[in-house]
Amino acid sequence: MDIKVDTHTVVVFDLDDTLYNELDFLKSAYRSIAKFLDLDNWKPLYSKMFSLYRCKINVFKTLAESHNIELSVLVDLYRNHQPEIELFEGVLDIFEAIKSKGGNIAIITDGRSKTQRAKLKSLGILNYLDFIVISEEIGTEKPDLANFKAIEQALSGVQYYYIADNLKKDFIAPNTLGWKSVALIDNGKNIHFESHKFSNVECAPNDYILDFKDIKIL
Repeated sequence: MDIKVDTHTVVVFDLDDTLYNELDFLKSAYRSIAKFLDLDNWKPLYSKMFSLYRCKINVFKTLAESHNIELSVLVDLYRNHQPEIELFEGVLDIFEAIKSKGGNIAIITDGRSKTQRAKLKSLGILNYLDFIVISEEIGTEKPDLANFKAIEQALSGVQYYYIADNLKKDFIAPNTLGWKSVALIDNGKNIHFESHKFSNVECAPNDYILDFKDIKIL
């Protein structure tokens, strides 16, 4: 798809499962927790944790019982570790192209401030971003219009784009506001892989892409 960008264009991205695979954050957190609990023999514990997750068994409850540790400690370790995650291929090229045309880039993401900002730092994209909306900081979550109106108030534009992945909630607000909405198709590793079951006309994006190579900045 083509996106025509100039100084009046604002391209807004979701974060989790849009710019990187959220499953990689989970793996990173599990490694960090496994090393905290058993530094000398963390790999088998990590493997067990991921196996429990895939079997939809409560990982933290199991660990809390087996290692005699408070559940809240494990949750804090998960949320507050410095993640080891990487951008999807092509994201930086898109960011560079948007900036070269004078466009603005923003993020709208649900989650806790410390966790989401740690992700952005780890991905190395903070210097590209003109504005960031995080649900904990604004007090509302998608699909609330307030999260999207905050972008409009911060970054004046003629055309807004929102690129995201979750067909359950990501596109309701931008469609209502007249933005162009674009869905990144699940690569088979998305955390919210069943979100398509909830999709309807209200939730449908204007367009779909397989990956960032499908986007051409004009």
